This record gives sequence, C-alpha cells and structure tokens, in this order.
Amino acid sequence: MLGFCCLAPLGDALAKILGEDVPVPFLIFIRFGVQAAILLPLALLWRLQLRMTPRLFWLIGLRTILHITGIGAMFTSLKFLPLADAIAIAFVMPFIMLLLGKWVLHEEVGKYRLIACAVGFAGTLLVIQPNFAQVGPPALLPLLVAVVFALFMLVTRMVARQIDPIAMQAVSGVQALLILAPAAVLWPIVFDPGTALQDANTLLLLTALGLLGTFAHLLMTWSLRFAPSATLAPMQYLEIPIGTLIGWALFRDLPNALAGLGIAITIAAGLYVIMRERAIARRTIRQQSAASTQRAAE
Repeated sequence: MLGFCCLAPLGDALAKILGEDVPVPFLIFIRFGVQAAILLPLALLWRLQLRMTPRLFWLIGLRTILHITGIGAMFTSLKFLPLADAIAIAFVMPFIMLLLGKWVLHEEVGKYRLIACAVGFAGTLLVIQPNFAQVGPPALLPLLVAVVFALFMLVTRMVARQIDPIAMQAVSGVQALLILAPAAVLWPIVFDPGTALQDANTLLLLTALGLLGTFAHLLMTWSLRFAPSATLAPMQYLEIPIGTLIGWALFRDLPNALAGLGIAITIAAGLYVIMRERAIARRTIRQQSAASTQRAAE
C-alpha cells in the first residue's frame, strides 16, 4: 500500500500534464490499453487461471466500471485543481471505506478510529472550501472519486482472494477496452490519436501513465489480499504529503493557508488511526500468544 501511495500521485501528476493537450477519454483508453498489453501476455505466459465463475466475472466487470469512472473523475478534476488539493479532497474515501468495512464486510472498527476519520473528513471540507470558491462545482469531483473508489476497493476486497492479482488486472484491462471501444468508434474526434501521438514526449508520458497506473493498482490489489480494508485505508493518507511534494516539484503548486490547515488535520487524523491500529494489532498478538501458552500448559 505504501508503494501504491507513492506511484498513484505520480501517475496523477502525469495525467495533469497530459490533460492540457490530450482529451481525458483518450488518457483513460491508453491507461487501460497499456494494462491489458502488459498483463494479459504475462498471465498467459505464466499460465495463470483466467477462467472464472460468472459471479466473479461480473464482480470484476463492476470493479472495472468503477475504476474507469473513478479515474475519469480524477483526471478531469486535475484540469481545474492543484494536485495536492485534489488528492486531499478525495481523502474522504478512507472514512467511507471504514464505514463499508464495518457495515458491509462486518470488520471490527472501533469508535476511536471512526472519530479520527470524522475529524479527517472535517479537514477535507476545509480543503474543498477555497477550491470551490475559485473553480466552482469541479472542486467536488474528488468527492465523486472518493465514493467510487471506496466502492472499487470494497469490490476488490471481495475478489482479491479468489483470483491472482495479475490475472484480475489483465481481465479488467480487456474489459475496460471493450467498454471504451464503442466510445472510440462513436466519438473518433475525442479519441483521435493523431494529435496525441505526434509528439515523442507525449507518447513517452502516455506509456509511463499506463505503466504507473498498472503497477500501482497491482500493489493495491496485493495489499488487499493480506490485510483488511480498515487497516489499509488509513495508510492511504500518505498520498497527501507525497502528492504535495510532487505537485510542488512539478507545478510549483502549494495549498493555501485554509487548505493547508485542512490537509494537516486530515494527515493528523490518519496518523492517529494508524497508531491506534498498530496498538490494537499488538494487543491482539499478545492475547493470542497468551492463549496459546495457556493451551500448551493445559
């Protein structure tokens, strides 16, 4: 998940650069095209199981639709918002994930973690306010990203243990291309690669965007195989400082005072949740160790 938090904002930064000249639908098409082109041959070469039950196939299809929607909303928001602000606003997502983990997956989520995530959400609202005043409704697009990706990660959690991550991402990439193909036929002007691919640097950046997105989401999928969403969600707060550094380095964008306060509150809440989670994990290990010792003694 830490790897995902480093690679995902870097991919968003590339999308922000490319979004000035390349239509967002074409960015999404290339993003999934690279994913399918890399992972499908790997899945076949390594003889990974690509056959699946109808239920699993449709769950992966739902995940793919959510993925397309979330990426599209995020790439669009980056045309209007600084990178760090867009990422910070989207960080109502861990709060939504904790609720989904509690009420849908029936994972144990303590009240202190819920309170901390509510505080983090309040910090997110502070980031929204100045951006909404400046650009209007597009400032709310990261909220759509948050809702969509919370559902995306919930579905990923449901299927991650039933299929190899590379096989799942390969199938998802092919599904995305099939979903986007009709749009490519109906709207050739939007998807016209002539202007997008005429520059070698643009082609290189498009390829890098696909590679970063593919590998980042592989890392995220692997993490969901081994840890509950309530544990992983707070770690994603690390995307905010990483995104801020990347935004400053590439665009010289820094949040204003109110947005900076909101980001600080969000990060503090996230770090508290991480420490709380680690304390709970240590206590659980001690209890299990004590119980094992007692059973051995008996």
